[in-house]
Amino acid sequence: MKRDLPFYIALAAAPGIGPVRFQLLTKHFKTAEAVWKAPDKILQKALTPKLFQQFTHYRKNFDTQIYLDKVSKLNIEVITLNDENYPKLLKEISDAPPVLYVKGEIPKGERIIGVVGTRKMTSYGREVTEILVRELVASGFVVVSGLARGVDSYAHRVTIGNVGKTIAVLGGGVDKIYPAENEALAKEIASGGGAVISEFPVGMDSIPGNFPARNRIISGLSLGVLVTEAGEDSGSLITAGCAAEQGREVFAVPGPIYSRLARGPATLIKQGAKLVMNVEDILEELQVSGQRPITSGQGEVKGDSVEEQAVLDLLLNGPVHVDEITRASKITTAKVGSLLSLMEIKGKIKSLGSGNYSLNY
Repeated sequence: MKRDLPFYIALAAAPGIGPVRFQLLTKHFKTAEAVWKAPDKILQKALTPKLFQQFTHYRKNFDTQIYLDKVSKLNIEVITLNDENYPKLLKEISDAPPVLYVKGEIPKGERIIGVVGTRKMTSYGREVTEILVRELVASGFVVVSGLARGVDSYAHRVTIGNVGKTIAVLGGGVDKIYPAENEALAKEIASGGGAVISEFPVGMDSIPGNFPARNRIISGLSLGVLVTEAGEDSGSLITAGCAAEQGREVFAVPGPIYSRLARGPATLIKQGAKLVMNVEDILEELQVSGQRPITSGQGEVKGDSVEEQAVLDLLLNGPVHVDEITRASKITTAKVGSLLSLMEIKGKIKSLGSGNYSLNY
């Protein structure tokens, strides 16, 4: 395979040679090297006229050694479909990527779950994503997502914050982090026992047309995909669709009926996705065991005063805005402000931003 590796990489990077055509060509010609070196008159019979012209032009102008040197200098590992360390679950899908570019190290084991959702989280979406990801990590799961803004990035951050391992799948080269503000997060993922991966060649920018292909890798790596919050047109629904087509489980968190970002999960649930209220719903469906973390859960949080207990009781069923806390508790506005600050310092509650608070469990 080492002899064939440069040609394997070169062929996989060729425009128009997708995963399915790659496998058909290498099966027909026996090796990637044989495809790469095939005479025009033979190759012409295996490709459409347009693709033949495109490929022959690419082959003449692509310097394999220069490309491999670039990959090496960037400290990027290349894993092919024939390698022993290629992810087992991903290899099972019909259009498995022939090549994976990796920064970091893909965690071993098969307990991997995809967590995806909207780029514009609400406080509710942030809360449920944090709770479920934290408990999935505690149950031994590696979390995979797409490094996008919103739920994806937050799932990566929560995983790292709970000393878990995570995989970020990109829609461009692993040397071209998108969005750019997540470069530091990508480095933290790769250096923390996880990996940033892509099937796209080094130097390729992330473009919208690449994201559906990226999404099938997220689901392909996973036992199932969890959608925590998403609109009806969210790309996370494409990931969920890929999961269903690949025979993987689809999980969705219900949301407030007035929220447009609850429509995506609601649609998935109508289509047969598993409704998720807690991590046990996921563990049960996947038929895996999990040790729930010891936390300051709802039944264990106790106030140090009558006022603190009143606030905690209000937060039992989910996030509440400071104005509602003031109204319902009948505590003065000034007192509520200082009370919330003190309770946050004690670790009993946490601020979700925009004046919303929740229990810190």
